[in-house]
Amino acid sequence: MLRERSKLIVQVHKLLDICLTAAAFVGAYFIKRLVLPYPFRGLSIAPNYYIVLLTIVIIWYATFGLFDLYASYRRQTLGQVLAKMIQAVFAAMLVLMLYMYFFKIMDVSRIMIGTFFLLDIGLLALSKWLVYATLSHYRQKGFNFRNILIVGSREMARDVIAAIGDRLGAGYRVLGCLEVDQHEVGKKVENGIQVIGTIDSLQNILLEQVVDELIFAIPLREIDNAYGYIALAEEVGVSVRIVPDWQVRKLKRRTKIGTIRFEDFLGIPTMALVTTTLKDIELLIKSSIDYAAGAVGFALVLPLFLLISLSIKLTSKGPVFFKQERCGLNGRRFQLYKFRTMIKDAEALRDTLNAQNEMTGPVFKLTDDPRITLVGRILRKLSLDELPQIMNVLRGEMSLVGPRPPIPFEVEEYEPWQRRRLSMKPGITCIWQVSGRNEINFAEWMRMDLEYIDNWSLRLDLELLLKTIPAVFMATGK
Repeated sequence: MLRERSKLIVQVHKLLDICLTAAAFVGAYFIKRLVLPYPFRGLSIAPNYYIVLLTIVIIWYATFGLFDLYASYRRQTLGQVLAKMIQAVFAAMLVLMLYMYFFKIMDVSRIMIGTFFLLDIGLLALSKWLVYATLSHYRQKGFNFRNILIVGSREMARDVIAAIGDRLGAGYRVLGCLEVDQHEVGKKVENGIQVIGTIDSLQNILLEQVVDELIFAIPLREIDNAYGYIALAEEVGVSVRIVPDWQVRKLKRRTKIGTIRFEDFLGIPTMALVTTTLKDIELLIKSSIDYAAGAVGFALVLPLFLLISLSIKLTSKGPVFFKQERCGLNGRRFQLYKFRTMIKDAEALRDTLNAQNEMTGPVFKLTDDPRITLVGRILRKLSLDELPQIMNVLRGEMSLVGPRPPIPFEVEEYEPWQRRRLSMKPGITCIWQVSGRNEINFAEWMRMDLEYIDNWSLRLDLELLLKTIPAVFMATGK
């Protein structure tokens, strides 16, 4: 849920550019004063170059903001990024020249200003190339990819696929295309992408595969019940983009959950329907807190880790840690870590206990589970069995606070509206965790998770963390 368009990242990026601009000015000053050959070397005492530098910082800061210099790199080519940067520097230089002319600042060295101009473009270009190349490298390695499903296979769809294919570093992967006609299934569209099914199969694909964005690259009027499919994606928490056509004006009145905004997608104007929070700055802070608190917390509880591990090893056969496949953000699967609280091979005995399940819905809970060991029962009472999930937080698979990660077979039984709880990174604690846990039925549990997603804030996370502490000391776990 970290977004490059986060306002905080933009401010840091701006600050970096201003620092590089100031460095270029200082470098130009010393080059003119000490490095250039005679008769070009040297500077007069007047004017006050500190004032000139302050003026440049103000002008450059304002100009960079006007040229959309900090739009997401994911949706731009390097050429577009550098072109906007050069245009912004040219514009800022023109404003500086006009400023010096109107205020009759005549003593500033024109050679120094020219040197500064070239150094500024060089440093800014180098920094943007390094950032762009680093992001592209990691995306091409498979990190931070977003999986895309496209509805349509004609010109608009081909344009989207071609744009993505030309920009592997943008971090998008096309799963395939859907069409309205069954006879189109199997057709090759562009860059090896095929029509993998009809629009009727959308629900199964959204529920069974990891899909981050759904792009409608076909006029909505050609799809029967188009708004129903959009509502379905919205319901399960998948972002929707619509390559514009004249039907989109009706959509604004039909959305129940998502927020509509218009965005540029690799040079193609799209309308995005976003079902998760748009609090970019707070999300970045949340992620930073996860990593920082996770690292500090792991160091602090390491002695307790060793003590618990020793207790488990001495009292029962089997590994210290219990690993289980869970579903994370938008259905991504990962290995969740817990301290083992049951006898060895407990999962194999579950089928014999299904009739005693105390939970409704696709969840298994049993208060007096005979598979739980003596140490395991203590760990569960104090919720200490969850401690190893700090490792999942440090791996970026979980957050400190968020909906609990479900088991894949549970997700398979979800109704579409319940699937939306996967649209936010799962957490170690949540509203359900501090509100009675096993005394809460499945439907209420799902409602709590969606309430958390729809009303998320840093303050809510802090409140839940504070409520988790007494829940641990009161031994409410089971």
